[in-house]
Amino acid sequence: MCSGIVLMQLLAVSVIALSHRCVVEEKPPLVFTVASNATEGYLRYIRSAKYHGIEVTTLGMGKPWLGGDMTRLGGGYKVNLLRDALKPYKADDDRIVLFTDSYDVLFLASMEKIIEKFRTFDASILFGSEGFCWPDEELKAKYPVLEGRGTRYLNSGLFMGYASKVYRMLKTPVKDTDDDQLYYTKAYLDEKQRNELKIKLDHTAALFQNLNGMEEQVILALDEDTKEAFLKNTEYSTVPHLIHGNGPSKLVLNGYANYLAGAFVDGECKTVNEDLIELDEENLPTVMLALFIEKATPFIEEWFEGIARINYPLKKMDLLIHNNVDYHKPTIDAFVEKYSSSYRSYRMVDYTDDYEELAGRTLAVSQCLKKQCDYLLVVDADGHIDNPDMLRKLIVQNKSIISPMLNRPEKVWSNFWGALSSQGFYARSSDYMDIVSRKILGQWNVPFISTIYLVKSSVLPLASYELQGTDPDMAFCWHMRSKGVFMYVINVEQYGHLIDSDYYDTTKIHPDFYQLFNNKHDWETKYISPEYYKQLEKDYVQTQPCPDVYWLAIATETFCDHLKEIVETFGKWSDGTHSDKRLQGGYEAVPTRDIHMNQVGLEQVWLKFLQLYVKPLQEKVFIGYYHDPPRSLMNFVVRYRPDEQPSLRPHHDSSTYTINIALNRAGIDYEGGGCHFLRYNCSVTDTRKGWMLMHPGRLTHFHEGLRTTSGTRYIMISFVDP
Repeated sequence: MCSGIVLMQLLAVSVIALSHRCVVEEKPPLVFTVASNATEGYLRYIRSAKYHGIEVTTLGMGKPWLGGDMTRLGGGYKVNLLRDALKPYKADDDRIVLFTDSYDVLFLASMEKIIEKFRTFDASILFGSEGFCWPDEELKAKYPVLEGRGTRYLNSGLFMGYASKVYRMLKTPVKDTDDDQLYYTKAYLDEKQRNELKIKLDHTAALFQNLNGMEEQVILALDEDTKEAFLKNTEYSTVPHLIHGNGPSKLVLNGYANYLAGAFVDGECKTVNEDLIELDEENLPTVMLALFIEKATPFIEEWFEGIARINYPLKKMDLLIHNNVDYHKPTIDAFVEKYSSSYRSYRMVDYTDDYEELAGRTLAVSQCLKKQCDYLLVVDADGHIDNPDMLRKLIVQNKSIISPMLNRPEKVWSNFWGALSSQGFYARSSDYMDIVSRKILGQWNVPFISTIYLVKSSVLPLASYELQGTDPDMAFCWHMRSKGVFMYVINVEQYGHLIDSDYYDTTKIHPDFYQLFNNKHDWETKYISPEYYKQLEKDYVQTQPCPDVYWLAIATETFCDHLKEIVETFGKWSDGTHSDKRLQGGYEAVPTRDIHMNQVGLEQVWLKFLQLYVKPLQEKVFIGYYHDPPRSLMNFVVRYRPDEQPSLRPHHDSSTYTINIALNRAGIDYEGGGCHFLRYNCSVTDTRKGWMLMHPGRLTHFHEGLRTTSGTRYIMISFVDP
């Protein structure tokens, strides 16, 4: 009995020792890829490998690519490189080899997990699969019948197996320019070789996910424990460990890659803080600043102000302006006169020089290369720079092409596309709304950018703005996508915003004044007093120069000047008599020399102005009175002159309340004038330009317009809620 126990103990010790020996002596796997250049796709691939602790041997790096045109047929060069690399291991039956493409591949798990999943297949060599028999559809019939669900055909971008078996599979010679996928397909379709080498396909993407044809079935999911994104194949309920953006699915892979392999963890973009460069103030890179005014665009003066505020030495910048709009020439000339001599160089071109938009954009690229600039910064007229440090922040990100995220304020229209349709046009990505609303912050690899973008000179030789059937922006992005150059959009900060240039009528004087509906943000910035919002604060006490008469800041001097010039340019002032054909009934009880807003096309703009800016002030000063939107049938500019109509007799207004905005300066533009409230024996004479008097209309505030003794006085009147 005792001897039996001893024997069992010895056997147990031997098993433990053997087990320990196996663990210790297990050969490390070999991971190979092929790449000639360290493209952004390759660097992303290596990043994913490092994130999962995987060491990759890159074959062919820095050497000429001998594999032909991979967009058609080619890649035999990859087979030959791998065969040479495996020669030292050709008799190794235990060592596992993993081969992957690189420019369009990501690791999604550690090597331990990859090997663990591989072993569940009971295969000596395992390839990924796809739904297309490429490159020779005639081989479909030769494939084994697929038992169960899955994709049927071999894809050679991802495979792994034991070194000796893989080497044996590679014994057949192949030309560098022959097709690698066809080579591996033939090896698999050779039934004898398939059985001898135990070659299998991963039909359900348990390990290898080839995206082409499966884009709708593959989704991102969130691991609730790690707060990391992972990939899930909903068709087969699998979680693949490697992903390959084969064929046209590369753009889908780019979108996934924004979140996978630790790129986005617990709601935070990690890549935005990786591979940054530090700016040396003594040796800043040179930038070609290319400005494009291709169509009549609102708020162009403010656009140039944003350009002038760019926080970057002008001696480090070359300036090129392309203008296609005669209307904007005076504004451009003023900017050029003030700033052009401070730039390292300056050039102005337009359609009169035979430079249409395509030629102008092409010139910007060639000029940047000619002057050996480090970067090209393109800025279109509908993209306003609000952050003076935008250029510096883009350079620091160290991307080949990067664009600041811009959108139309309070709208989702932006300067990037998160995805493309099958026809190559806009498609909304699942994360688009979160990026535009800045619910998530970071940088994203996207298929299309426009309006403002920074391009490294190293990729400019690949740039082209010409492609039949497309506009220059789409052409530029198409060429960059086709060359594998990544384009990023960043939204970490508010860098600027977009202008809506539709319905901009330059036949009007001061057409910006008509833009309240299309460009509310810019209209408000230009025309609403900076002091306006302070008055809405809870503790703010409004000035009352007379009982229940409030003095309120509402408009800028520009507002006043533009409105005054609009009505004077129109010039059809009423005659100041009781007869007025503009009114229903044709009779004015208290006539003035005036022009109505509907006569100059501003009636709807003015009613919106009352709703957005006057109503909030009214609700604060006349507590308890609400009417949304305010109604007003009488909105007009009044002109007082000593030789025309100098004053206005005592009267009540036909309104619940009245607003009276001073459009020019008392004591400077005119003398005298003002408003006298007879019941209170109180006058307001020193009115302020851009300030509004608000007072009740009917019954209580019987008033008169005091005599203007010299000059011309202009006021804007609305009888609200008659």
